[in-house]
Amino acid sequence: MEQFMTAEFWLAVGQIIMIDILLGGDNAVVIALACRKLPPAQRKAGILWGTAGAIVLRVVLIFFALTLLKLPFLKIVGALLLLWIGIKLLLPEDEGDHDIQASDKLWAAVKTVIVADFVMSLDNVIAIAGAAEGAGGGHQMPLVIFGLLVSIPIIVWGSQLVIKLMDRFPLIITLGGMLLGWIAGGMMISDPAVKDMLAPYASWLQYGAPAAGALLVLAVGKWIAARARPAAAEAAAPLAPSARVDRVLLPVDGSDGALAAVRQVIALAQAHPQPAAFSVDLVNVQPALSRDVSSFVAGKTLQEYHGERSAEDLTGARHLLDAAGLTYRVHTRVGQAAAEICDLARELAVDQIVIGTRGQGAAAAAIMGSVASETVEKAPVPVLVVKN
Repeated sequence: MEQFMTAEFWLAVGQIIMIDILLGGDNAVVIALACRKLPPAQRKAGILWGTAGAIVLRVVLIFFALTLLKLPFLKIVGALLLLWIGIKLLLPEDEGDHDIQASDKLWAAVKTVIVADFVMSLDNVIAIAGAAEGAGGGHQMPLVIFGLLVSIPIIVWGSQLVIKLMDRFPLIITLGGMLLGWIAGGMMISDPAVKDMLAPYASWLQYGAPAAGALLVLAVGKWIAARARPAAAEAAAPLAPSARVDRVLLPVDGSDGALAAVRQVIALAQAHPQPAAFSVDLVNVQPALSRDVSSFVAGKTLQEYHGERSAEDLTGARHLLDAAGLTYRVHTRVGQAAAEICDLARELAVDQIVIGTRGQGAAAAAIMGSVASETVEKAPVPVLVVKN
């Protein structure tokens, strides 16, 4: 029992839980969408059986991964793959082609969940095996099983919260990518092929190599993301501000800050010299899902999924605008929130963007990430930020 009470064990448990939450959110979405057409009485059974099958499959895959990592050079290969997985985590998501339909049959849905998890679990398996290896000792599999048992319920029932948190706080994804780089650095220097050769430098490589891996993921990921940013969006000239605000773009996400912005727009409309000339465009941006998800979910199903999430986020704002008697147009976008808001502002040629914020300071916004602050930085028109 003493081996389960060490700091290394619990550090690895924490790493496994964070890795599985970061890399398993897409799997949770596939589980939910694959079972969405089942009758209500079977939906829970489909989710539970599919999740159970996915857990067992992942434990088997990780067992083989831990065994293979004992062979020379395979840790180096795994570390290189893990570095790329960490870098990819920092890149914008891409929803690709859609081909597999959600099923209305229980076991067909369970099969879809298990097959999808098998295909999508390479990153999880490598990362979790690397974290377990870092704990040392002979308790890697109990560590893996414990970490999965803790994280899977969070993923399955909290996937929406996890996705929204990662979209609202980009720092979570950045730290997750750097964690994978940290694990990769440690894996690389512990490979049997180079371990003895590097033994004289072990004292500083113990932390230097993981730190180098984390910084490499951060630097390369940010560099590729910057190069991938559409040139047209960067080069677009800002629209000339209007002398009078007649058309407002109002981004909402269901938060209290967004509702404060809605109330501000209502006040602007009521104070407008010509209320009939005042118009509101309501926009909700849903975070994009990865190409892995879209490989197992039909395009129509994915559109319905985004539409349902968007309708939930828009409900409070629509009630306030309806109660105030304001007419408005509704837009739903999928992608990175600030970029989509700014692009829509250009397309609609609005006079102003009114956006809510949680009221955090400039330093906190810079560290944690803020859709409002990023919108202010990139917007082609004036932005009114309303603090909750």
